[in-house]
Amino acid sequence: QVQLVESGGGLAQAGGSLTLSCAASGSRFGIKRMGWYRQAPGKQREVVADINNSGRTNYADFVKGRFTISRDNGENTVNLQMNSLKPEDTAVYYCAVTSLYDNTYWGQGTRVTVSS
Repeated sequence: QVQLVESGGGLAQAGGSLTLSCAASGSRFGIKRMGWYRQAPGKQREVVADINNSGRTNYADFVKGRFTISRDNGENTVNLQMNSLKPEDTAVYYCAVTSLYDNTYWGQGTRVTVSS
C-alpha cells in the first residue's frame, strides 16, 4: 500500500505563487508515474500535470507556461511549482501515484484558493 502526504496548499493572490509537495511511501513495487490533479467545486477532477520515471512531463493546456512539475525519484517526491496563479486555479489539488503494476493511489488533497 502506498501512502501519500501532500503539503503546500493555501491562499494566494492572483499572480502569486505556491508550491505543492507530495511524498510517497510504502511502495514495494516501484513508482511509474507521479502527478497532480485538481477538482474545483461542481466540476470533475482533471489532470494538471504528471511526470514519469524518465522525467517526461505532461501538462494540461490551462497550466502550460505557468506550472512546473518536478520529481525526486530517490525520495519518491513530486512537486508542483505554480506561478502566475489565477482565480480559476482555485481547487483541491490531489497527488496521484501510479505503480509499475498500474495501480493508482491518491493523496487526501490540499486546497488552493486564489483571490482576485
